Amino acid sequence: MTTHDVIVIGARVGGAATALLLARRGFRVLLVDRAAIGSDTLSTHQVQLPGVALLKRWGLLDRITASGAAATTHVRFDTGGVVLDGRYPRHDGVDALYSPRRTVLDALLVEAAQAAGVDVRDRFTVDDLVWTDGRVCGIRGSTRGGIASTETARLVVGADGKHSTVAAAVRAGRYRERPARSVASYSYFAGVPMRAGELYQRPDRAVAVFPTNDDLTMVYVAAPIAEFGALRSDLEAAFLRTLDDCGDLGDRVRAGVRVERLRTTPDLPNVFRVPYGPGWALVGDAGLVMDPMTGQGIGNALRDAAGLVDAVASGLADERRLRAALARHHRDRDRAIGPMYDLTMRISAFRAPSAPTRRLYAALAGNPEETSRFLGMLAGVVPVREYLSIRNVLRIVLGSRHASTRTADVAGAR
Repeated sequence: MTTHDVIVIGARVGGAATALLLARRGFRVLLVDRAAIGSDTLSTHQVQLPGVALLKRWGLLDRITASGAAATTHVRFDTGGVVLDGRYPRHDGVDALYSPRRTVLDALLVEAAQAAGVDVRDRFTVDDLVWTDGRVCGIRGSTRGGIASTETARLVVGADGKHSTVAAAVRAGRYRERPARSVASYSYFAGVPMRAGELYQRPDRAVAVFPTNDDLTMVYVAAPIAEFGALRSDLEAAFLRTLDDCGDLGDRVRAGVRVERLRTTPDLPNVFRVPYGPGWALVGDAGLVMDPMTGQGIGNALRDAAGLVDAVASGLADERRLRAALARHHRDRDRAIGPMYDLTMRISAFRAPSAPTRRLYAALAGNPEETSRFLGMLAGVVPVREYLSIRNVLRIVLGSRHASTRTADVAGAR
């Protein structure tokens, strides 16, 4: 039996980042995962601006760029009636998002954790949590070769995803839960020319196109989950039909080469979980997960890891102080993510844009500064409630009308 300060279960983004940051604070950390390090997993791919800023702060952004994941500074947002072209606003020293393959990002974070002193064990299955007097104090598990072990720690962190076995074992409370709303399909293509990231809104469809590693393009399509039964009879044909409705995207994709299978899942839950209790905590999708249509999952996991580590560092040795710090982290997490969660629920409902939204899109066209702020909202750096407030939307729409009137007056004077 070995004693650690913290055991982290799950070596994906949230878990690996948590382990890395804890080790850099001087804690003894064990990081385990049932899969092999560097294996693939379903993902949104996008690391939005707040996540990119964290990777830069942790000294890891250079490794992301060295991996061949291209920076996306410019985005084309096509609503079907209006096309917005703009750049992301600068935030904490970064002005681009990245869409690395998870085989790259997860492995990079684990390597950094190992370099910081984390004990990493992949292909390790956690069979049970260890309890003492109603408090989690460790894990029991085994390697793929069948070698069993028991490991103890002051804190066990579940970073084991949306169907977290840790969350189930501790009966973490669930709230703000919504049923799955979309089915997502994506794959990777070679030879698809791009000059910017691309987002498309179409009736009952959402499409995202971004560059990833190895000069490949990741193409993603979302549809209402109610259509899954009909779509699954020929997912690839349905995927391509959607792209054909997005300008020349269908032609560009058909002219390229799909290099991997089409990945499709309707398993896209939306739920908040209470992320802490006696001897345990949750991070990333284990604590909060939402539909991928807004691409927030990776950035949320990185921010969640940073907040959890700050809480742990403030009082791991003092149970009362730790509990108070974890409660603050819980409140901060919900306050930070709640507005984007609400926006994601609205977007993933596939409702047609309302009249005010259509007027907002029209007002943004040809306004680079406001388009940049709009993209910043989608990226999570401009507060959602502030940007979509009636006051701000009216300011943009009325400002656009005034500008149009002034332009017409000048043209008439000529």
